[in-house]
Amino acid sequence: MDWLFELHRTQPVAHAVGVISLVCVLGMAMGSVKFRGIGLGTAGVLFAGILVGHLGNPVDHATLDFVKEFGLILFVFTIGLQLGPGFFAALRQQGVKLNALAAAVVILGALAAPLTGWLAGFDGAAVLGIFSGASTNTPSLGASTQTLAMLPDLAADRRALPALAYAVTYPTAIACIIGTLLLLKKIFRIDPAAESLDFNASRRRRVAALERRTLVVTNPNLAGLTLDNIPGRLETGVTISRVRHAGESEVLVATDSTKLGTGDLLAVVGTPRGLDQFERVVGDTSDEDLVLASEAVTFRRVVLTNRDVLGKTVAELDLDNRYGVVVSRVTRADIEMTAVPGLRLQFGDMLQVVGNEKDILKAGKLLGNSLKELNETHFVPLFTGIFLGIVLGSMPIVFPGLPQPVRLGLAGGPLIVALLLGRLGRIGKLVFHMPVNTNLAFREFGIALFFAAVGLSAGAKFFATVFSPLGLQWLLAGVAVTVLPLLAVGIFARVVWKMNFMDLSGLIAGSMTDPPALAFATNVAGSDSPTVAYATVYPLTTLLRILSAQVLAIVLMG
Repeated sequence: MDWLFELHRTQPVAHAVGVISLVCVLGMAMGSVKFRGIGLGTAGVLFAGILVGHLGNPVDHATLDFVKEFGLILFVFTIGLQLGPGFFAALRQQGVKLNALAAAVVILGALAAPLTGWLAGFDGAAVLGIFSGASTNTPSLGASTQTLAMLPDLAADRRALPALAYAVTYPTAIACIIGTLLLLKKIFRIDPAAESLDFNASRRRRVAALERRTLVVTNPNLAGLTLDNIPGRLETGVTISRVRHAGESEVLVATDSTKLGTGDLLAVVGTPRGLDQFERVVGDTSDEDLVLASEAVTFRRVVLTNRDVLGKTVAELDLDNRYGVVVSRVTRADIEMTAVPGLRLQFGDMLQVVGNEKDILKAGKLLGNSLKELNETHFVPLFTGIFLGIVLGSMPIVFPGLPQPVRLGLAGGPLIVALLLGRLGRIGKLVFHMPVNTNLAFREFGIALFFAAVGLSAGAKFFATVFSPLGLQWLLAGVAVTVLPLLAVGIFARVVWKMNFMDLSGLIAGSMTDPPALAFATNVAGSDSPTVAYATVYPLTTLLRILSAQVLAIVLMG
């Protein structure tokens, strides 16, 4: 077995890959252990890496550097790709307020870290690790270490300080974030179950569910008009799927060219408000359900996967004239919308197509309707996005007053590019769609690689540091950097803006980019409601922490 123990000398790359794999196995087993429903998750890989790095032989540094950076890129890119479609919409709604509060948490932390470092006399490199570890933010650690790597004449032991301080402060920060949530809950005597009900009721009021209603044409001014010429149809945002002419028993598909007559019945889909407005134009409501009145006209849900029709509007598809079918609803990212003519379609949209079976099959071929295509991971767009992210992240950005330009780095560049590509959905025939399961797999794989590399790098000196007076001082400084910004912003949000605990808990977890805190918040709430605020603030928070880490690195070490 001597060959195995000499592997780090004879085959350093094979040794590095084997050790990283072992660390990931041990770390994920460690992270799966839970106490009162809370576990470290993938962060357990960091501590397994520290343990193996302390006990084992040194690992090839070049391989560790590659694994660390590539893992970080995968992690932030897949997050951005998933959150991109809803991120900009969230900013237009309640996201401005939530992101302003999250930005305040980041800024206060970025001020508190160097202040505590100055008071305690810490090395500036250690302050960077305290800032990242106290906020449990891995990308900012990556950004600060990258910035330090570009600084000339910086000793190797000082370059290792951020990862060391991060590892010391990280686990305490998780406990402090959860403790802050509990403290706010106690201070304001919050009943999470009641606030969850209020939160869900508020969301339902903001996003009106679609309804189907049967209307009777009693307005004589509509007689002889085609459906596409009905006044107010576009403004009310309704769609008409079926029609039965007065005196007839057969239910027909309602195409734009269908002519109306007095006494006709229309099956109309829309929001309650839109239906009420459209009803005032058309006539009265009927208790008859046209969907149940016919077996010949049915509906099927069809997935848009054909790249040749991506980006077209519902009107441009012209399905009613081509196949005699109509699209009544479109579901995108769990949000159901009426298929108004101007709605531009994206890859993965679920279209509810109304017509007879034969015509629906024809329309389905045009739309694609391929589950295989929907669940397939396209690697050309993936690597194109990563390449663009690296280019953006490497671009120097000059700020007045700073001695060196700031770069978004391998954490910020891919994140911004992924957010934009996730929002666009496609460029030409390149579709930036990744199945949810694949996205989660890549994300966990990337962060596991990063944690393993960071842990192995810090392991040699970790225990000597954490059990020293200096390590204890780092830990206490991390507690201050974690708790003080969260308490200040949390009290302000609750007292001044009367923020619901679901938003507040998601904001706190998201402003610290801390999945264990989110898991705790959802357990306390008894629902997934806090994830809305968490996802809203996560991208901007990550970006701000990356930029803050680079600015601190330049100011403290420049």
